[in-house]
Amino acid sequence: MNNLEKSYAILDDLRLPHGLYLASPSDDYHYVWLRDSFYEVLPYLTTDCTRYEDTYHRILDLFRDLEWKLDIHQSQRPGPQWQYIHARYDARTLKELDMPWGHAQHDAVGAILFGIAEGERVGKTILRDFKDKEIVQKIVGYLECCRYWEDPDNGMWEEWREIHSSSVGAVVAGLQALDMQNIVDVPGWLIAKGRKTLMDMLPFESDTRPVDLAQLSLIYPYNILPRFIAETILERVEQKLLRERGAARYQGDSYYSTIEGDGRDKELHHYFGTEAEWSFGLPWLSLCHLSLGDIEKAKYYLERTESIILPDGSLPELYFAGKEEWNGNTPLGWANSLYILAREAYNVLESSSIRS
Repeated sequence: MNNLEKSYAILDDLRLPHGLYLASPSDDYHYVWLRDSFYEVLPYLTTDCTRYEDTYHRILDLFRDLEWKLDIHQSQRPGPQWQYIHARYDARTLKELDMPWGHAQHDAVGAILFGIAEGERVGKTILRDFKDKEIVQKIVGYLECCRYWEDPDNGMWEEWREIHSSSVGAVVAGLQALDMQNIVDVPGWLIAKGRKTLMDMLPFESDTRPVDLAQLSLIYPYNILPRFIAETILERVEQKLLRERGAARYQGDSYYSTIEGDGRDKELHHYFGTEAEWSFGLPWLSLCHLSLGDIEKAKYYLERTESIILPDGSLPELYFAGKEEWNGNTPLGWANSLYILAREAYNVLESSSIRS
């Protein structure tokens, strides 16, 4: 099998009987995250199989089970993290886990709304009945009640709470996509509030992170930025975060830092230069350059991705800074999915170029 075939086989292995995906087969990641399932099923958006629909039908069923929580937070703003829509679930039952976690993650909720609208856009039946539509409307109401445009959340990396441009942007993208497909009622002001916050924050990610890998989502898959801002974000990520075998999530990231043993409670500058190199940064950069029409840069990052793929086709979650050693969360489904998307998109463009 080639790398593409191996990556699809990895997604097959991570797909659970109910249609959602494990983040990784490792003990630490043997859960279902909404965000990971969003990215892991993206390669099936335009395929003839029903995997994309199956994933979102189960997600909508999950939200049906949580309708009581959505009902509370149509008018009562959540405060403690456990009151928010949870970010991860038991892999077998898809029930909320009662252990403390950074569940205030607006980007994950925005991603799900975007994924629903994208499925409908390409002609897939995501909303099965009126109840599904009602649930989506309540998710919109939940985001309004949270005041997502000014609500500090845990962000894509599930860490300390602050307002993240990537989280605000994900919600804006999800709401815009719903509105464009006329799926539910999305007040124009609700999108405008988020867009104003987003434009005011950019090119920064947050008060503590001038640049963050999560901001690539604003380019791919969301495509919600003016070109000059997208180019600025790409340039900043490449200048500050790009490493030999991936990209740091942000400057000063202590998670799997080579000096993590010092503790994770130091100032960010303490960890500068020791940050883990996340492998999915490379195919993600490829996809972003493809989105902006830079085919050569896209090819460059695609080839760099293929140089770090393991013999069985796995992409590790991360490599340790400056080392050929990777961590145990391997394969990371999200990483293999981004590789599939980048390789297939590049193949289509290359084939078109040859024919012309």
